[in-house]
Amino acid sequence: MKNTDSDDVMVYRLGSGCDLADIEEGNIYQGKVQGFANFGMFVQINDRIKGLVHKTNMKAEHKERDSILVRVRQIRPNGNIDLEEVQIQVYQVTNVERKSTTVRISDLSGKVGRTVAIEGEIAQVKQTSGPTIFTIVDETGTQNAAAFIEAGVRAYPEAELGNMVKVIGEVMMRNGQLQIEVDALTILNDEEATAVRVRIEKALDLRAEPAEIPLLVKSDVMEKLCPEMRKVAKIIRKAIFTSQPIILRHHADADGICSAVAIEQAVVALIKESGGDFDADYFLFKRAPSKAPFYEIEDITRDLDFALKDHARYGQKMPLVLLTDNGSTEEDEPAYKIASVYDIDFVVIDHHHPDGTIDKYLKAHVNPYHVGGDFGITAGMLGTEVARLINPKVESIIRHLPAVAGVGDRSEAPERALFLDLVRDQYPEAACKDIALALDYEQFWLRFNDGREIVKDILNITGNTARHQKLVSLLVDGANTMIEDQMNACMPHVVPRVLRNEAHLFLIDVEIHAHKFTFPPPGKTSGEVHDRLCKQNAGQPVVTIGFGPDFAVLRSRGVLMNIPRMVRELRNEIPGGGISGGGHLVVGSIKFVEGMRDVVLEALISKIADAQIQK
Repeated sequence: MKNTDSDDVMVYRLGSGCDLADIEEGNIYQGKVQGFANFGMFVQINDRIKGLVHKTNMKAEHKERDSILVRVRQIRPNGNIDLEEVQIQVYQVTNVERKSTTVRISDLSGKVGRTVAIEGEIAQVKQTSGPTIFTIVDETGTQNAAAFIEAGVRAYPEAELGNMVKVIGEVMMRNGQLQIEVDALTILNDEEATAVRVRIEKALDLRAEPAEIPLLVKSDVMEKLCPEMRKVAKIIRKAIFTSQPIILRHHADADGICSAVAIEQAVVALIKESGGDFDADYFLFKRAPSKAPFYEIEDITRDLDFALKDHARYGQKMPLVLLTDNGSTEEDEPAYKIASVYDIDFVVIDHHHPDGTIDKYLKAHVNPYHVGGDFGITAGMLGTEVARLINPKVESIIRHLPAVAGVGDRSEAPERALFLDLVRDQYPEAACKDIALALDYEQFWLRFNDGREIVKDILNITGNTARHQKLVSLLVDGANTMIEDQMNACMPHVVPRVLRNEAHLFLIDVEIHAHKFTFPPPGKTSGEVHDRLCKQNAGQPVVTIGFGPDFAVLRSRGVLMNIPRMVRELRNEIPGGGISGGGHLVVGSIKFVEGMRDVVLEALISKIADAQIQK
């Protein structure tokens, strides 16, 4: 471009991310005077590139930081740039962006040391004491991009969570992980953003689709649940691929733990495969036990507190919440209502009797009652099948968990035997019972902690079988010692009654006739008492009620009760009773105000007496 007198003269403004490859000999560029030497002056064309205007090619006097127009005379083999000053009154300016190839995130491993461009959605913005880390998601993966202005200062403050952006930078290895060193980050305009979003959504929808794999065992009920299990798995996979945090809540018993740990293994492995920070599995996934078999106000309060803090502090999305072995009953509804204020998505994998009012809060709901099954198909069985759909690679380390869940939850469904047969060579029924008891015992001491690594050893997820066996043996010995001690205290105080339907009812006040604040807790204490009474009354219908000042725990064998319905009826029939509760049809709990205990218990016993006896 030699003509400097025409209105058509083009002057180029070099973008901050451009380097030597983006400059062409003969073109005119905007620049700033950087400094002087005896032989000329140095001109900065952008933050990365400067050249020399020899004193013979200077047209005027200048001082540092003056704006100037320069033509590139020559780019030498060593990278030095020879410039000459030009003076133009009328010209057009065009921006030059760094030459880069737009690539998919999944292809970055082959681009180390090269400058590339990626397009995607900002899934997280994390300000460190150094650079700003943007987590970018496209249809193929997740990638961190580090942008540095100065230490601790937010780069590109206009770029927010959810924006569709184009990032240009060099692909580097940092601490053994890929990272893009950002040269430029631009927010796509509406048209560009829509096109990229549609492309990503379409590809993610296909990518998130679970593989077509058969169930571990033959089960008509679970076969009918497959479409909904696939739906849950797809939602979870999509959350992983878009760097949406996942909170997994589960009932704190063997069944709930098995269900949750199976899913945990699938999710964590897939998060690691999908890129991101080396510890992404810790801040993008959280497993938390729930003391009650439903999602309590306390649970949602804790989860919201953490989620909102992470959203504010680390720029994370609001989480997907997965509930397993809870989430299906009206007792969960108050927590759902609070969560709905923040538009939190829920999916549920449960085997408690569902209430029809719940599904409006859920994106998906796996429950055997929806297809004619019952609680015998345990959450551990369902969760393991969903985990296999999320990530089939983890099957070998979780395939025994349904058997542990089945014996731990005292399932009488035919699926229990099928899952036991599947792993009997390595985990016979007695071993599964020991593992289930060890889980219950350890979780009691863990309280609200997930005990991720300890639980993995109890379930032999880590593959250290010697340590697993030693740990389970020690925990079982400790649990059985404490159970026997509790039973020695309780059994002499059991009060028997025979009801008009000929059911044998047994009552035990676990508040005054059991050790408090230790293992086994009131619910399991009542279950252990019930197991002994069933053996003593073989062939007879047996109902056990363990009660305290404001609660009762029910266990039944051979009496066809419907505990959730009984709770609803009692709530209407006893004003001032403060009644709530639920559970399975024949295993559950009920709460009430202390002053109405005798009234509620007698009304409850009356309903049990009206129940049919299983023939």
